[in-house]
This record gives sequence, C-alpha cells and structure tokens, in this order.
Amino acid sequence: MKNNKFYITTPIYYVNDRPHIGHAYTTVLADVLARQQEKQGKDVFFLTGTDEHGAKISQAAKKAGKSEKNFVDEKAASFVEVWKKLNIENSNFIRTTESAHVEAVKKAVQRLFDKGFIYKGDYDGLYCTGCEQYKNSEDLIDGKCPEHQIEPQMMKEESYFFKLSQFQNVLKEKIEKGELEILPQERKNEILSFFGQELKDISISRAAVNWGIPLPFDEKFTIYVWIDAFFNYLTGLGWNGDQLIGSSVRQFKTEEPKGREASENDKLVFFPPDLQLMSKDILRVHATIWPALLLALELPLPKKIYVHGYFTIDGQKMSKSLGNVIWPEELVEKFGVDGARYLLMSSLAFGQDGDISWEKLTEKYNSDLANGLGNLISRVVKLNENIKAQAEENESSGKANGLLVEIKPKEALDEIWKRIAYANKKVEEAKLWEFIKTDAEEAKKVLSELLGLIFEVSKEVAPFMPQTCGKIVEILESGKAEILFPRIK
Repeated sequence: MKNNKFYITTPIYYVNDRPHIGHAYTTVLADVLARQQEKQGKDVFFLTGTDEHGAKISQAAKKAGKSEKNFVDEKAASFVEVWKKLNIENSNFIRTTESAHVEAVKKAVQRLFDKGFIYKGDYDGLYCTGCEQYKNSEDLIDGKCPEHQIEPQMMKEESYFFKLSQFQNVLKEKIEKGELEILPQERKNEILSFFGQELKDISISRAAVNWGIPLPFDEKFTIYVWIDAFFNYLTGLGWNGDQLIGSSVRQFKTEEPKGREASENDKLVFFPPDLQLMSKDILRVHATIWPALLLALELPLPKKIYVHGYFTIDGQKMSKSLGNVIWPEELVEKFGVDGARYLLMSSLAFGQDGDISWEKLTEKYNSDLANGLGNLISRVVKLNENIKAQAEENESSGKANGLLVEIKPKEALDEIWKRIAYANKKVEEAKLWEFIKTDAEEAKKVLSELLGLIFEVSKEVAPFMPQTCGKIVEILESGKAEILFPRIK
C-alpha cells in the first residue's frame, strides 16, 4: 500500500495578509496533481495550511488593532474560503497555532537538543523581518534584501543554534545524486552553487518575539518561526513529535471540507512527501534547514521539490502600493471557478516567471475557452442534433498526462488545446453544416470522430477543470448544447 501513496504539499502560507495569486497558483497546481494521481489509482494525501507565528504576525496584528490569536484566526479563515472558491480538495488544512502542532514541535526540538544538535551561543548578524530569515552580506543587493527591498537589521542576542553545518556534505551529495530531487535543473544548480559556500549553524530561537512556541528547555525563548513551520509537513499527517503515528482518517480534523480522505488503514504512513511545491524565494531553506532537521531526527527526506516562477503584472512586480495586485477571488468572480483554474495553470511555463494582466487573461479566456473549447462543443453537439452520431472511441496519445507527471501544467494544456484547435479546424474545413445535407453518412463518421475527441479531451482537462469535465459529459449524453464559457468583454 505504501508504494501506492502520493503525498503532496504546498508551503504553509504566512498569514500577515490575505491569499494572493501566487498562493493560488501553488495550491491549484497541488490540487491538479493530486487529482491526476488519484485518477491513476494512487492513495493521495494533499496538505496545505497556514504559518501563524513570528514577529511579522505580531506587527500586522498590532497594526490591525487585534490580538494575535484573533488576527490569525481571521486570516486563516480567508485562506480556507478562497480555496473553497477555487474548488481545492485538500486532505488536511494545518495551522501552526493548533495545540497538537505546538506540542509536537516542542517534543521534536527537545529531541534535537537531547541528541546534541542544539547548543547555546550568541547571534550577531543581519536579520530581515520581511522574510523572517537571517541574512549574509552576499545575500543582499545594494545592502537590501532582494525580496523585500529593505535593509536587514543588525541583530545581537543570546540564542540557541542548530548544527546545520554538520549536514553540508551529506545534503550536497543527496541533491547531486537526485535522492532529494530539485526541479527545474537551474534551481538544482542554484542550490549546489550555494553549497559551494560553507553552511553556517543557524539560530533557532528568538528572545524578543513572544508570539511563538516556547523553547521547551528554556522558556525565555520562542522557537524561530521557520523551524516551527517546517514541522507542519509531519504534524499535518498526525505526527506527535516522537514518531509517525499512522494516517487514519479519524485522526484528521473534519471541520474543514475535504474532498479526499486518507486511507482507513491505520498503518499507512504517507511520509515522506513525494512532491513539495513552492516558489523560488523559499527554496534555499527547504533545501538546507528542512532536510537537515529530518536527518538529525533520522527521518526520510522528501523525494522531490518543484519550484515554480513568479507572476508579474504588465512587466511589474505585484504590489499593493502600485495597486496592481490580482486577487484569486476576483479571478473566480470574473472567469468562473474552472476559468480561473485554467488561466492560472496556463500562465507559467516550467519553472519560469509569467507576465499577466486583466487584459491578457480576458483575451486568453475568450480565445481558449469561449472560442476554443466552448465553441467546439456547442457546434458539434448542434450539428449532431439530427444525425445522432455516437462518440467514436478515441484514445489519447498520453502526451498531456506525461507532461503533467513532469509537473508541466502549461505544456500539458497546450497539448490538449492542439487537439481542440485540430477539431475546430476540421469542422471548418469539412463544412459539416453543408456536408450533413449532401452526405449524411459521411458526416456521421466525422461527427463520431469529433465527439470521441471531445469526450477524450473532457477526461484530459478533468484535473484542471473538474466541473467542466462533468458538464461536457452531461452535454454529450443529453445531446443538448449549452454555453460553457460565455464571452467576456
């Protein structure tokens, strides 16, 4: 059974603000891949959630005039709501303020201390509050954090350190050999280049941050937010800090909607992740600190990390101050659930950044969905009203599925839309509306082929657009055309 499992994760999202289009991309991609693996007969566990501790949360809560707890409750709820709107079917939604997570993290950090991987010292260096990460001077551009365009603070405080340096050689070797696979290749190269520098031990505690998990062996300190956050990939499966305790469905929260459920087999363990999705800004910590913690705890490493690119808006970085942010719920409101999912998945090539705008998205929606897929189905079904042709069995080449296995959603959709373009062209070139009157039998053969192609396309788009897949099947079975994707002005 274990060989038949598929465990996929998104990062847990920091709740200092509402979910944006980057969060939506990662989560929809995870949902698409989970649905695809489920179609292949895998027992799937899909974890997402929220990261709710740290200095940045305290600052944001104070600015909003709320307690930290009320603030994170409100923000976590906004993520749950947006994922519902995007038809995300996650198996569990983990929050780092949950008592079970807090207790497991304390146990795990205590174990690391008992095993000699944590020691006390003094931290003297740079710290970026924006990414809640420690920085070296070589990480900066013109003295600023490249992600947040702010100068890191010089920080000096007593601290506890994790012996990250001890894992430099073993981690480098595992990444080189592909035991911890990083995709695309340029991201793997980037990490291996980083390993050319000497890994330094990292501070795992904060003395000045109260909004966090207390360090179990010295409660004057709280646990550094990244250490706390990494353990979600274990606690989200029911880990108690000592061992993997199985993944019975009874051990997971049921208050959040879940489309898929874990196996009833108490012995089934999903860990380690088969695939961890993230954007490039958090790759380095996921390729160093996270696997080093696992090695220290004698737990298996993730099998694969996939790093996607960023969205820009008309060539500019998204920014609330510029007023150019596109929010996921706005996408759904304008283009519908499946339209929004399609536009997200077709916007970023493998590992690359993608430039979007409302104008570009509307144009693509009209071109691909209204004029492409929607128009094809409407025309073929209407033409078949009197002919009553039956769908011819039309096997897929498997190219789209293969590309999706390679985590290339845009390329997979491009492959599917080649078939849609072929079918639309065939309707035009055959002039079926005339052909039906002059040679009904021949027209019936062509319509049978086209109906078969549409049915096959419906199965191929199912992970991307599950509602649309169901509607296409209903239309084909009833023989009554309807507008799937109304044109948008």
